[in-house]
Amino acid sequence: MAPAEPNALPFRPAGEIPHFEEEREGWKGYIEWEKYPEKKKQVEKILASYDFPDPPEFQLKPLPDTNPILTGERFKQYHQATGLSHIPDISWEYVLKEKSPDMIHVLQFPYNGEPPRDRLVETEITSNKDFFVRNHGGIPEIDPAKFFLEITGLVNDPKRLTLADLQNESLFPRQTNVVSLQCSGTRRIEQIHEYPGEGDELINAPWGEGAIGTARWTGVSLKKVIKHCGGLKDGAQHIELLGADTYFKKGKVYNYSVSVPWRKVKINEVLLAWEMNGEPLPKIHGFPLRAVVFGYIGARSTKWLYEIRGIRDPTEAPVQRKEYLYYTPQVGKQNNLFSNGFSIQDMPVSSAIMSPREKDVIVHEGKIKMRGWAYSGGGHWPVRVEVSGDGGSIWYEVPWDKMTTKYYYAWRLWEMDLPVDAEGWLELCVRTWDNALNTQPTFVRSAWNWDLHVTSSCHRMKVYSVNKTRAETAARLKMLEEKGLSLTPITKPLELDVESDEQFEAAMKARGGRDPLE
Repeated sequence: MAPAEPNALPFRPAGEIPHFEEEREGWKGYIEWEKYPEKKKQVEKILASYDFPDPPEFQLKPLPDTNPILTGERFKQYHQATGLSHIPDISWEYVLKEKSPDMIHVLQFPYNGEPPRDRLVETEITSNKDFFVRNHGGIPEIDPAKFFLEITGLVNDPKRLTLADLQNESLFPRQTNVVSLQCSGTRRIEQIHEYPGEGDELINAPWGEGAIGTARWTGVSLKKVIKHCGGLKDGAQHIELLGADTYFKKGKVYNYSVSVPWRKVKINEVLLAWEMNGEPLPKIHGFPLRAVVFGYIGARSTKWLYEIRGIRDPTEAPVQRKEYLYYTPQVGKQNNLFSNGFSIQDMPVSSAIMSPREKDVIVHEGKIKMRGWAYSGGGHWPVRVEVSGDGGSIWYEVPWDKMTTKYYYAWRLWEMDLPVDAEGWLELCVRTWDNALNTQPTFVRSAWNWDLHVTSSCHRMKVYSVNKTRAETAARLKMLEEKGLSLTPITKPLELDVESDEQFEAAMKARGGRDPLE
């Protein structure tokens, strides 16, 4: 393969660039692939004629100190080769327009981004601008007046519904729920640092702790829509959700597609949402209509939803069958199969320390303030958060009044003034218990898996403690202040003697010297 980013060669056409017509008027950026096998074969042949950039190495080497961290050059070139070169540019325009300017751009295209860590836990409802984005392709631009949703497959009365139909409360009761969405890659960087795994820059993007967010979503229950279509035919056990974005995978092209079991739909835990925090969905989050699947991996919450199908078995689409799989630790590049990993659905109990940050130097008076989030999917919720200052030997419970509202389907934010006497390097950590008494694995090694999904182990943070209730520490801090010197960075040597000759001799006399008496 050709060199990987950041040394990727510029795209050069290998023949005539094709033109694929957009499928519907008013649906810019939507190319229908699933209904046209011949088009898919054409794309497969085109992609096979190119030497695309190699995936970048971001696990065995340090991550680039840039923002965007990774740029997705090979995915951009897939689009260029297939006549879709405008798609990455449009995607980035919406990032700049709809997201906070200081987002951490984990992958420029397809766009993956998370907000600054400390701001994420300032409010229990995440602002639309700060909500993480995990896209698999570009951003279709769909005119809501031209939008319609098709309900097909194993339903008794297939229908085509406009956005106005879905929003008609005489047809469908409106539903609003506070729901957290979490990418299975949240905290992946911890696995990467300790035990690298598969390195696809899109599927295995190097996420930090911010690939989670909570919003108040408004729409209609998918169960009501299926009922409006006469219910499912006998044998239908799953519902396929198709999105209008284009997705490239291993030399082939698809529309984004996943499925959820009917048992999930019939308890009203799949919402067709058009509103996010009281506003129309942002384009980058799936406007005009997306799915929100409560308690499941975020990948099931299809954006730019255009078709819903009743099906017998889980979809054969690659996102469902070949990705988001959880392997045992002895499975890796040498032996992994699609069949020997199980499909991630319910998200497990997890938590994160959002402040302080790794290797912070903290000057305190016997307490260190910690803040973070706690979450449990699958219809569970956090009931207890515990923090430790010694790596997990002694745990302190976060007071109930320092945790935010309990919701069935959402996180809880927490803060704690951790009692700390010790100085020097400490390992802070956090764990959560949910209402079913589930808690987190102790170490990253316990949760490691080849695809680096679901880093649900206790979150650990190394900080340097400076306790100014100790007399010698207080005196040193005062001296540094008087001389206009900084304690940080702690690695920088002090350009002065830390003790006078007289002080040293007095101390040695009091201690009985350094040598034994006889």
